[in-house]
Amino acid sequence: MAIPLNYIARNLWSRRLTTALTAGGLALVVFVFATVLMLDEGLKRTLVTTGELDNVVIIRKGAENEIQSGIARDQAGIIEMHPAIATLASGAQGQRMVSKEAVVLISLLRAGDNKPSNVVIRGASDMGFVLRPQVKIREGRLFRPGTSEIIVGASIAARFANTGIGQHLSFAQRDWTVVGVFDAGGSGFDSEVWGDVEQLMQAFRRNAYSSMVARLADSGRFDTFRSEVGEDPRLAQEMKHEQTFYSDQSRALSTFINVLGLTLSVIFSIGAMIGAMITLYASVASRVGEIGTLRALGFRRGAVLWAFLGEALLLGAVGGVAGLSLASLMQFASFSTINFQTFADLSFRFILTPDIAIKTLLFAMAMGFIGGFLPAFRAARLNIVDALRAV
Repeated sequence: MAIPLNYIARNLWSRRLTTALTAGGLALVVFVFATVLMLDEGLKRTLVTTGELDNVVIIRKGAENEIQSGIARDQAGIIEMHPAIATLASGAQGQRMVSKEAVVLISLLRAGDNKPSNVVIRGASDMGFVLRPQVKIREGRLFRPGTSEIIVGASIAARFANTGIGQHLSFAQRDWTVVGVFDAGGSGFDSEVWGDVEQLMQAFRRNAYSSMVARLADSGRFDTFRSEVGEDPRLAQEMKHEQTFYSDQSRALSTFINVLGLTLSVIFSIGAMIGAMITLYASVASRVGEIGTLRALGFRRGAVLWAFLGEALLLGAVGGVAGLSLASLMQFASFSTINFQTFADLSFRFILTPDIAIKTLLFAMAMGFIGGFLPAFRAARLNIVDALRAV
């Protein structure tokens, strides 16, 4: 015979103050746990959506990112003419769907505190926008090829000084005019500045591209294309699908966030579980006679055990819902940090998914279960006669 659920809930309600305090401690731990998962999800979502599924990124063999890479002009020409690369279906017939790009780091001053921070400058061509349809001009216009004009991502415009339309940035011994702000749909491109690739290469005195982005005529030929480029003695390049390439960029930072955040969550959870354990031990001590009456009425030790574990689980669930509700408010905030691969400023948001919500609630209930097991076991092991003497 099982003890009714409303009995379990009523016992928690009768001790509202201690229940609220214990649930509050659990909620704070849940808040930390959930925000860590949301931060990691936001980072991954930002970098993964930076890449298009059908695009291929080509960099120098051995390079971990575009900044470390270099592709000579003659090598870029050979790759561009490979038969596996698609041609533009409309517009200029025969134009290869390849964007040769230069990627450089510069330092800009943040608008709030005037502190310098690294920002990615990407030299691109018109084909770069064709290959990345998520990049759209939100204000102003596109830069004109052959000029010292630049456009800035939405995150850059919001957080850095002198990035409004008509303002000027000075780097590489030139003054560059901001003529537009683009929106890349919350991807990593929102944290970049774009300009004409040839002008940027001249300004930075470079004679090699950082990377190439290409669209294959047949996505099924990726392995063949990679093999042929890799075996060509004139080339020393490797390639990845664009989404895979940017996903790999998040690995180091994602690992750091998870290790640090989950370590803190475990440490804090120990204190929360001890608090839950103390609360339930006090509950058992004050209800010895009640427990004896339940046993005398025919409820077995297992029913008493699960009744107190039910209280612990319900306490964990209350704390989990409260902590998750607080964490969900973080979705309205944005966060910027240093990308460990490029050492550039990267802006992203906290993202709450159903999977994170389920993991968070299970974590909260696990804390309640662990914290409540010993008090529940003690309640179940009470002798009926000794318990009834307390009535």
